[in-house]
Amino acid sequence: MAEVLVYVDHVDGAVRKPTLELLTLARRLGEPVALALGAGAEATAAVLAEHGAVKVLTADAPEFADYLVVPKVDALQAAYEAVSPAAVLLPSSAEAKEIAARLAVRIGSGLLTDAVDLEAGADGPVATQSVFAAAFTTKSRVSRGTPVITVKPNSAPVEAAPAAGAVETLAVTFGEKSTGTKIVSRSPRESTGRPELTEAAIVVSGGRGVNGAENFGLIEALADSLGAAVGASRAAVDAGWYPHANQVGQTGKSVSPQLYIASGISGAIQHRAGMQTSKTIVAINKDAEAPIFDLVDYGIVGDLFEVVPKLTDEVKARKG
Repeated sequence: MAEVLVYVDHVDGAVRKPTLELLTLARRLGEPVALALGAGAEATAAVLAEHGAVKVLTADAPEFADYLVVPKVDALQAAYEAVSPAAVLLPSSAEAKEIAARLAVRIGSGLLTDAVDLEAGADGPVATQSVFAAAFTTKSRVSRGTPVITVKPNSAPVEAAPAAGAVETLAVTFGEKSTGTKIVSRSPRESTGRPELTEAAIVVSGGRGVNGAENFGLIEALADSLGAAVGASRAAVDAGWYPHANQVGQTGKSVSPQLYIASGISGAIQHRAGMQTSKTIVAINKDAEAPIFDLVDYGIVGDLFEVVPKLTDEVKARKG
């Protein structure tokens, strides 16, 4: 069976959920071979093997932490040459998409980004994508070279599938350009205790209807009762009510959770482009004609200042 190379997103050995989803998809196409780089790379092996990796390639060097993406591209290219895979899969993070694009150029292959599903085809992997501001769904495949594909978080379930997970050290030779851009400082992100927005299974977002930064506490309370991430529309962010890092939309982040709750959001195309691939969408809006209701699975016409607290209380009561 053909091997499929999976780029591992981890933090000091803790594998992030999108990588485990990639392993599920990779098993549809062949036998997953994982590539883990940097500090803690070898510590990822047990989890990767538990989720289907037949082999785990690891490499650690100061270049991975001290410089921008080029050293990681060098390593991914070395893994590609060692494995000769049927496809290369990466998560659709900003960094991983840059790595994917650089690799595709180097190996002369086609690139597909932001896939929301993958299936095996007679002529290679077929990717489902949501395109043109989520107005259309397409099925695409690469017609030249080895497909390099990035996949959005929450596109596949995390499934245990124990495999050998044999660990091998990958020899990486860094090119002259790998040390061209040095990282000179880092500032740790302040933790909110909530899931990462793009990876969360549930997202609760607030928009113009929240009517002020002081009222986003209602959105946060509902999110916390559900173990969800908090999002915001562009209108709310532009007004200074919530940080830009939490913006969902065409000029913000794209999310694809199992459940998306939009509170006080009209549903302009700019916002819809960032959340339309969510599996189940619920909207709360007092305007019965709001465009968001054309998209949702469940709609509540009502004042969010009445509906959201009641919903929060109900969730707490059922969990308690």
